[in-house]
Amino acid sequence: MMIKQVKITLPVFRRGYHLITRLVEEQLGPLPDQGMLNLFIQHTSAGLTINENADPSVRTDFETVFNKLIPENDPDYVHTMEGPDDMPAHIKSSLAGVSLTIPITNGRLNLGTWQGIYLCEFRNHGGHRKILATVYS
Repeated sequence: MMIKQVKITLPVFRRGYHLITRLVEEQLGPLPDQGMLNLFIQHTSAGLTINENADPSVRTDFETVFNKLIPENDPDYVHTMEGPDDMPAHIKSSLAGVSLTIPITNGRLNLGTWQGIYLCEFRNHGGHRKILATVYS
């Protein structure tokens, strides 16, 4: 088994859900004919997911639903010293998840026709996010 790791540094994104499939593919370089890719975001206030890559309204709806489920300024939050978006960002990160596993087939990510990789940025000012990409072949 061969293992390759690449640290991907994303540009700064505003709060929301951002398709990053091309950014990931560009920074991975050539992929093996077959294998698996694991993506792990090294942050506690952002997440990764795979979902609809064609209609941008999906991203708006994600933001709406997550904000309804996990509102800011909840008086029951104890962890509040980093701002009203911090504790909700931690909870959202746990719900969305911090890692993805994607099959590699014929040297390409084997995503479905309408699937794309999303960065879920839960902070108003999250900064550069880092993803550790591990290719197993």
